[in-house]
Amino acid sequence: MKDFKRYTITSALPYANGPVHIGHLAGVYIPSDIYARYLRGKGKDVLFVGGSDEHGVPITIKAKNEGVTPQDIVDRYHGIIKKSFEALGISFDVYSRTTSETHHKTAGNFFKKLYEEGKLIEKSTEQYYDEEAQQFLADRYIIGTCPHCNNEEAYGDQCESCGTSLSPMDLKNPKSTLSGNLPIRKKTKHWYLPLDQHEDFLKQWILEENKDWKPNVYGQCKSWLDSGLHPRAVSRDLSWGVPVPIDGAEGKVLYVWFDAPIGYISNTIEWAEKEGKDWEPYWKDKDTKLVHFIGKDNIVFHCIIFPAMLRAHGEYILPDNVPGNEFLNLENDKISTSRNWAVWLHEYLVDFPEKQDVLRYVLAANMPEAKDNDFTWKDFQARNNNELVAILGNFVNRSAVLTQKYYNGTVPVLGELSDYDKNAIAELASIKGKVEKSLETFRFREALKEAMSLARLGNKYLADAEPWKLAKTDAARVETILNIALQITANLTIVFEPFMPFTTAKLRKILNVSAYNWEQLGGMDLIPSGHTIATPFLIFDKIEDAEIEAQMNKLMESKKLNATANAKSNPAKEEITFDDFVKMDIRTGTILEAEKVPKTKKLLKLLVDTGVDKRTVVSGIAESYKPEDIIGKKVSILINLAPRKIKGIESQGMILMAENESGELGFVACEKDFGSGSEVR
Repeated sequence: MKDFKRYTITSALPYANGPVHIGHLAGVYIPSDIYARYLRGKGKDVLFVGGSDEHGVPITIKAKNEGVTPQDIVDRYHGIIKKSFEALGISFDVYSRTTSETHHKTAGNFFKKLYEEGKLIEKSTEQYYDEEAQQFLADRYIIGTCPHCNNEEAYGDQCESCGTSLSPMDLKNPKSTLSGNLPIRKKTKHWYLPLDQHEDFLKQWILEENKDWKPNVYGQCKSWLDSGLHPRAVSRDLSWGVPVPIDGAEGKVLYVWFDAPIGYISNTIEWAEKEGKDWEPYWKDKDTKLVHFIGKDNIVFHCIIFPAMLRAHGEYILPDNVPGNEFLNLENDKISTSRNWAVWLHEYLVDFPEKQDVLRYVLAANMPEAKDNDFTWKDFQARNNNELVAILGNFVNRSAVLTQKYYNGTVPVLGELSDYDKNAIAELASIKGKVEKSLETFRFREALKEAMSLARLGNKYLADAEPWKLAKTDAARVETILNIALQITANLTIVFEPFMPFTTAKLRKILNVSAYNWEQLGGMDLIPSGHTIATPFLIFDKIEDAEIEAQMNKLMESKKLNATANAKSNPAKEEITFDDFVKMDIRTGTILEAEKVPKTKKLLKLLVDTGVDKRTVVSGIAESYKPEDIIGKKVSILINLAPRKIKGIESQGMILMAENESGELGFVACEKDFGSGSEVR
């Protein structure tokens, strides 16, 4: 593995239209901070870059809804996010924002260089325009009927019902969310990054040269590249954003996906100016390792689009790795900011003061590295009480208390070693290589488990050695036992530093020592005999049932409020006549086959026995049901719905589903097993 001269670590810029929640932390900010702290412990030259992403349509929509300016929105949330990160110990070297003057200048210059060197394509296309609002409509300012599932509230970029990616021109019956009017089509000029021109390079670079990337990252990239790349607009008609810096581009800004990753560079420039350093080696020197930490929704941007931008520019290095994580769920339900189904970092810090490391530990232990994972408050409590308190905290406290009791806090001399001692010391020495290997390959859950194994080793060593039973009969043996216990404790301050920095600071305070470097991990001479430790104190305390119940009640209250809001926003539909109803031919049916529809998140292709025939139905239930779990499932199916093509598949009917306020789906089926083909009346 190449030893780089310096490391540039970036974490995806959080979007400044809301606070940070535990899904963001587990997906991006905890792993990136662990990695940065580990490298610093090894004495590496590390630049850890963060910042707020402050442009884009969702921010303008939120500002409009609240009757404030977009700047008001981003100022509010940038402050909340930055303060929360600092309180959790996310050790950014710089945390800035994309509304800064430096960023506007950097992003504008980046675009201008590509434009002047002919690296962009200029073309005019028809886009929707709201005559009353007198502006072109961004994708999220247009709603209409989805051509695939007939959802009447589909956005111009995606249907939230079936998950299909759309363009505004795909929508039926489009209307502007600004005025409610039917928009007109109007020509407008934009600039495009010709991704297709970089396709061969990207295939070689990713698919051949970076086969060691995480399988979920590599697989998503391969899927995109196999499908073929197309030019992608880098500008849009908006007033909020980085102005396109060329003549004839008035009223146009850089598309947020284009300007946001340049924020890593502009933030680096700000840092360098403040620190009196040269920023360029961190982005242009081949002896620099560039690593992007992201969630899976950002894989394409950081593995395909941003590298194409950097290559087109010509002066920048490309990322060495992009360790993207999957999503974290909450209590077996998707985290949803709109439904307030989340654990917000700034609220957690108030509800659980001085417990930053408990959250860091639990999120690292549940990190969704290869697949989506789940956070539950009961697991949070159990890991704190059964692991942090009962294992790590118990061992440290016993070691320090016994040293105070028998030696007035003075570290005793290491005497003759038994075979048991030698085995413990050998196991201690092996920890460093195991943790390093896991961290270097971005397997943070595995690394934390190895770190915790050292605490388990110490706890077991002390429990088995029972120095309190030997105090009156074998003083020399007690000295050796406690010396080893204290050396293990000192090693814990090193191995846990990337994961739990507040805890390791407490450990150093108890041991009365300064910070060690990573290379000292595994050593048995970290604390010399004769050294005096401080008065011990508990580093963790139990979390009681009442605290967990309060958090669950908070979540349940959110669910109730959303149920009420959902009922208000989904009132009963207009009356229909009996004749309207009897036109629908609904039958009991049985699902015979089920499979996912490629390149969609929500669609399953089903073969259903209707009793009349066996037919194919495309249904948007993939996020609620796995294909293998619904074979043989009894359903109700509307069989005289006109066939329509969805993702190239002719769907011949509709499965009836119930949906609750959380968006969960459930089959509507007959209480008794009447077989397939019975009419539903």
